[in-house]
Amino acid sequence: MMGWMVAVLCLWVSCDAAAKQLEYSVLEETQRGVAIGNVAADLKLPASSLSLRNFRILSHHHEPYFGVDLGSGNVVVREPADRERLCGTKASCVLTCELMFEDPLELHKMRVHVLDTNDNSPHFPAGDVQLHIPEFLTPGARFILPNAQDADEGSNGMLSYSLSPNQHFRLDMGSRVDGSEYPELVLEKALDREQLATHLLVLTAQDGGLPVRSADAQVTIIVVDTNDNAPVFERSVYRTKVPETVPNGTVLFQVRASDPDEGSNGEVWYSLSNSTQAELRHIFHVHPKSGEVQVAASLGAPETLLEAYIEARDEGAFGLVSTAKLLVEVTDVNDHAPEVDFMTISNSVPEDAAPGTVIALLSVKDEDLGPNGRVICSMSSRGPFQLKASFDNYYSLLTDGPLDHEQISEYQVLITASDGGSPPLSTQRTLTVSIADVNDNTPRFPQPQQEIFVAENNDLGASLGRVFAQDPDQGKNGLVFYELLDTVNSEGMPASSLVAVEPSSGDITAKTSFDFEKLRGFHFQVEGRDSGIPPRSSIVTVNLFVVDRNDNAPVILFPLPRNGSIPVEAVPRSARIGHLITKVVAEDADSGSNAWLSYHISQASDSSLFRISADVGELRTARLVLSTDAVKQRVVVVVQDHGDPPLSSSVILGVLLSNSVPQVLPEFEDVWEPGGQLSTRNLYLVIALACISFLFLGCLLFFMCIKLSQSPGYCSQSCCHSSEDLRYGRKMASNHYMTSATVDVTTVERLTQTYLYRASLGLGSNHNSLLLHGEYNAADLRNLATGVRLNLPISCIQIRNRKGDHTNVNVMVSKFYGI
Repeated sequence: MMGWMVAVLCLWVSCDAAAKQLEYSVLEETQRGVAIGNVAADLKLPASSLSLRNFRILSHHHEPYFGVDLGSGNVVVREPADRERLCGTKASCVLTCELMFEDPLELHKMRVHVLDTNDNSPHFPAGDVQLHIPEFLTPGARFILPNAQDADEGSNGMLSYSLSPNQHFRLDMGSRVDGSEYPELVLEKALDREQLATHLLVLTAQDGGLPVRSADAQVTIIVVDTNDNAPVFERSVYRTKVPETVPNGTVLFQVRASDPDEGSNGEVWYSLSNSTQAELRHIFHVHPKSGEVQVAASLGAPETLLEAYIEARDEGAFGLVSTAKLLVEVTDVNDHAPEVDFMTISNSVPEDAAPGTVIALLSVKDEDLGPNGRVICSMSSRGPFQLKASFDNYYSLLTDGPLDHEQISEYQVLITASDGGSPPLSTQRTLTVSIADVNDNTPRFPQPQQEIFVAENNDLGASLGRVFAQDPDQGKNGLVFYELLDTVNSEGMPASSLVAVEPSSGDITAKTSFDFEKLRGFHFQVEGRDSGIPPRSSIVTVNLFVVDRNDNAPVILFPLPRNGSIPVEAVPRSARIGHLITKVVAEDADSGSNAWLSYHISQASDSSLFRISADVGELRTARLVLSTDAVKQRVVVVVQDHGDPPLSSSVILGVLLSNSVPQVLPEFEDVWEPGGQLSTRNLYLVIALACISFLFLGCLLFFMCIKLSQSPGYCSQSCCHSSEDLRYGRKMASNHYMTSATVDVTTVERLTQTYLYRASLGLGSNHNSLLLHGEYNAADLRNLATGVRLNLPISCIQIRNRKGDHTNVNVMVSKFYGI
């Protein structure tokens, strides 16, 4: 390359007379292909000669920014040029290249001026700005702000500045000797760090190009505290005592000084003051940061007082200083521990001891001399005690507050005797202080009133309950005995006649059997008394409630028998349904459900004729009185309570069914009537049953006749047997003792077509009944009745239902015969 450049230079020298210089200009960052001039026209050559003469461009730059179109001779942009990168901050930016022709050889120079465009924004090289401004500065103070830079030239690089609004600062422009300007921050109003420690401003730089470009920088103003406070020591004088054999490095003091200023103004450094004597400056060493004062050399003879001064200086621009005095007393070595002797000791202290009561007297002594022999006695205990110096080396241990045996019964008091040596020696003695119990607590019942429930009819001596009182005292002071206070209840009965209280346990027992109907409850008082001196007591009220039991049967008040006879009520036969016959009135001495009464009929001559109200006991007719009803009716009414188990009473009532009341009432004391005549309803049932039976027997005889007609020679042994039985029955019927007959017809089970009858005819136990055992159909029964010459008119039918579908029908037939 260097050889080529040398050859070109030689050609340039040889052709200097014919060389020309072409000048062109182009804006930076111009796009590729843009023509900036015409070489052929400027050199006055035809464009075709460029190719013929082998035209070339020789450039001094690595990148070919420009080229020549050989067809037209135009100079075109090959690569966009960045003026700031090529020329930096130069006022003029020119790119030079050589134009070379052959046949004949010619060499020309081409200069391209790269013109600036506003393609760069201003920027602050230092970035954001941070200023520390002390608060003591007065308004008018100026602070230089950094300039912004713009790589562009001319108006594109000419910058102007502005500041965000702020009441404390404004922006001004300063100028240097060379005429350059820079932004300045001017203090308009005094700063106050306590009000606002940091101010945030925005500095804006704008260039003069089109379009305008700008950049921002944040200006942070940190208000610096003023060093207007000097360090202050915790104490003005530091005093200590050290033994003469104290080793080097021993810390004598830890001095502390505080400075309310901030930063370096508040940072404190410690050192010995110049006021300290020169011979003492090498004895002590002060740590500059921690303030520790250490021994650096021997302290010298004992019983001497060393006096030094220490100063604390802050790190402010005008360092402020304060001093404190150090007093170091060199003492003898302390090699004897104090001795503690108890002169008198109380074995126990009553809990009601007044404050100031002496518990123990003790003496202390130390064989060392001077401060090493001066003993200080102290006490450590959680109890209300104090250690009081009496005289010389004697101390008294006193009570300093109330004592309570129930809370704490024993204290451990630690007595510490320390001498004045350095380091101090001490002796510890432990004293056990026992608190004696006194009777200062009253027995206390859980509740002022207590309730006891006892069911009546209790056994004598039965336990009803227990009272219990607590007494936190110990021993006999806490031993509680119980006593019944003999009070009189509302019934005029003393409590001691009803209950008894066991003195030691407080168990309450019954001395009588309580009856709720006579005594429903009462109250009494029990006193709980401890065994202390003097004794203390409290009273609890016991409310005893008697609970009712069902021990009283209902008592019928009305109606009542008169002269041993049954009460009789007359009812007209024309009485309607619901006719009030009488009202049974009863009462029960019990209470609650035990006294809730209900009424019902347990037995009646005719149960269908009467009904009674279960709640009020009103006896009424349940239906109309029939002509067939017996004149004398007897009803048993039972009155029953709802206790567990229930108790009941009954009354027998005689009811006379008559429209007129006879002057002499008939007797109702005879046996219960069996029922008299049949009721209408029962009569209808008997008739219906008879019709069905006859219909069934007719069908049965019809089928038997058909069967017999099909078998003419048929004659069963059973028929003959039945005839014999009938004859036997006729013989029995001829007995002149027969006055009545009873036929009991029982339906074995219900069938759809067939009915079986089981009949019994014979003599009963009273020889007035005819009993016959066997199975007979309806025709046999009818023949039997005819054979025994019994005309059996039906007077009463009674039907009773049994389990399942079985039904018993008792037919009583009465017939009177002569003898």
